[in-house]
Amino acid sequence: MSIDGSTFVITGGARGIGAATAVLASERGANVVVSDVLVNEGREIVDLITSAGGSAHFVETDLADDSAVHSLMAEAVGRFGGIDVLHNNAGVHEAMLSDDHRFEDLSVETFDRVLAINLRAPFVCAKAAFPYLAKSQRAPSIINAGSTASFAAYPAGLAYGTSKGGIAQLTRNLALALAPFGIRANCYCPATVDTPMVDRVSQATSTDDASRRSRQVSTHLVNRIGKPSEIAELVCYLAGEEAAFVNGAVWLIDGGTLAWRGTLDQLDLG
Repeated sequence: MSIDGSTFVITGGARGIGAATAVLASERGANVVVSDVLVNEGREIVDLITSAGGSAHFVETDLADDSAVHSLMAEAVGRFGGIDVLHNNAGVHEAMLSDDHRFEDLSVETFDRVLAINLRAPFVCAKAAFPYLAKSQRAPSIINAGSTASFAAYPAGLAYGTSKGGIAQLTRNLALALAPFGIRANCYCPATVDTPMVDRVSQATSTDDASRRSRQVSTHLVNRIGKPSEIAELVCYLAGEEAAFVNGAVWLIDGGTLAWRGTLDQLDLG
């Protein structure tokens, strides 16, 4: 794979899609900088990678702190000599921050926090990484975490959906702004994936385990929940030279969720 020797900076890399991407990218020869506020989990991922012979480094980073973001990029360069791929993966949902999910109860503070992590931080990360990406000789790119919520509204997700709609448009605008520097920008948009964040949001919005899991896959034409490793495959593809002609893409990886309007009880899948 053409990501061999590349350096990835992955925000939210301690768990879920970020961790899966860190592991897969390292298996394919990339240097990986794992960034997160979850220190123990982040170090465990780095230990997992290095014990398997990979190259990885952990940096504790609060993405709401602009100076910490700039320090993250500088530390990545100090460790590995440059940055080739910025994976803006970190994200938060209002259900993780407050029990008040409905519009009439959702606080401005919670709304602001979700947008700060999900939308503002990827912009700040892109700004901080830009000088190093511009020097890369390895088809540099920015890969953002979108969602099916970039396209459609979901219950109890007003702030999250707004942030992910913004990510889609941020991605397109970054692709335009960074094209003169040879830097691509794309984003991936998954439906329900088996991650700790999805579990926390589901538990916050439903108390019944059976109905919660059924609801998670009720629109997936691929009749199961997604795997973080499947999303990581797409991220690594978008990061590589094989995807050199992919730019400004808002890429669905959703098990067919947005291909139709309905739920699986309307179908006979055998």
